[in-house]
Amino acid sequence: MSSNIRIQRICEYCNNEFTARTTLTKYCSHKCNSRHYKAKAKETKIDISNMETKGKVNIALEKIKKKEFLNVEEVALLLNCSKRTVYSHIRNGSIHAVNLGHRLTRIKKSTLDGLFE
Repeated sequence: MSSNIRIQRICEYCNNEFTARTTLTKYCSHKCNSRHYKAKAKETKIDISNMETKGKVNIALEKIKKKEFLNVEEVALLLNCSKRTVYSHIRNGSIHAVNLGHRLTRIKKSTLDGLFE
């Protein structure tokens, strides 16, 4: 069933003005419709991925808060800085750490609390 009405619309994807034959038309072409669909799907995937990442970081932080002795990576996550910064603070003496061997540097959590006082 064909329609004789012509309506001036603006495309939701490219914002160009076009003549629509129905009142439900949202896009100027099939190409804009496909691109908008793909953009929405990509945005949804990114949002889901970001929510999963936040959940994993929160779980990691909860595990770290329960520990008494932390390694350098956990301290970096807790202080929201890089591992290199933590090693720099250890070398300067502002963070007291014990090296138990190769890649076995341990830091007592109470020394981190003293860092902010």
